[in-house]
Amino acid sequence: MNLMDAVFTRLKEEGKTALIPFLTVGDPDPSTTVELIAELEKAGADIVELGVPYSDPLADGPVIQRASERALKHQITIETCIETARQCRARGVQLPFVLFTYYNPVLQLGLDHFFQRMEEGGISALIIPDLPVEEAEEVLKQADRAGIHLVPLVAPTSSGRIDRILKQARGFIYCVSSLGVTGERASFHEGVDAFIASVKEQTELPVAVGFGISSGEQVRRFSKICDGVVVGSAIVRKVEENLALLSEPNTRAEGLLQIHRFVAQLKE
Repeated sequence: MNLMDAVFTRLKEEGKTALIPFLTVGDPDPSTTVELIAELEKAGADIVELGVPYSDPLADGPVIQRASERALKHQITIETCIETARQCRARGVQLPFVLFTYYNPVLQLGLDHFFQRMEEGGISALIIPDLPVEEAEEVLKQADRAGIHLVPLVAPTSSGRIDRILKQARGFIYCVSSLGVTGERASFHEGVDAFIASVKEQTELPVAVGFGISSGEQVRRFSKICDGVVVGSAIVRKVEENLALLSEPNTRAEGLLQIHRFVAQLKE
């Protein structure tokens, strides 16, 4: 069984919702990302999204854009991100990984090589926000062959295409809570609850929600109606706030602890 499926099944049996943090791989550097992922697991994360830094992102807001800029200074590539997952496995991290990338790096690598490396890295799922469902057939075919889920994004504006998107979905459905790019928000798209309920009625797969969720209160709000909650920019901002601590050997543990505490309170 795909590791991510096992986690969602266990959480459903326990009546719990998955907390899914997002990190930009390579921010502030590759070795710290490995330490951060291990810390997220200790703090109670259930699944981790590994963001591939991209120089021209479409869905990422300013916080994640800045993280990508920091990561790209270390020449981070999609292969680096997959290698980071492999290093986490070697360290003993058991969390399922979801790789979040745009399509161009995948094409540059070549689908055969890409999915071979994904298997070697122990990655469970893949999100490609700029790959429309109408053009995803070959990627889906190879993902299925590799046992890796191709997870779709579904937005309130996807209404005319939701049925087709859900038919090709694997792993879970990622519902976008707000229109626009990622980033912390005080409020969400009007009608988001009805939108999520509508998606849940049309699929047997777990349904997660993301984009803009930044506090424990918001996690608890969506945990009542979803199987998973993604927190991205708020965690990436917490990494940014602790760059000085993370950069010095004698304060590194304190920097990791600050991020651990933030993620742990999201689970309370």
